[in-house]
Amino acid sequence: MEFVPVRIYAKDQPAGYRLLVDRVWPRGISKVNAALDDWAKQIAPSTELRKWFGHDEANAAEFTARYTQELDDNPETPAFLAKVAALDAPRVLLLFGAKDEVTNNATVLAAYLRAHA
Repeated sequence: MEFVPVRIYAKDQPAGYRLLVDRVWPRGISKVNAALDDWAKQIAPSTELRKWFGHDEANAAEFTARYTQELDDNPETPAFLAKVAALDAPRVLLLFGAKDEVTNNATVLAAYLRAHA
């Protein structure tokens, strides 16, 4: 299974299971236009971590470590991993709203899923 972080605002998006991985709904996107298969807000970074990170590149390594620890400690993670493993989809799009397409929660989650799925 392939895990692909994709900005929800991107015009050209590949086909796949569409999973929003942000805790808050992305601005300006209607639920109809989002065409989501699921919203996994329970495994998104905590509000405190998200605000601390502030999408500051200088905090990227620490954000990755802290978010990975949150995933390890989150009681929802095992059920989420099982749900993802049971999907009948060759590709899962991890949709996010951040402007930075390299340093964000979806890229960290994609690496986590590759290591644990």
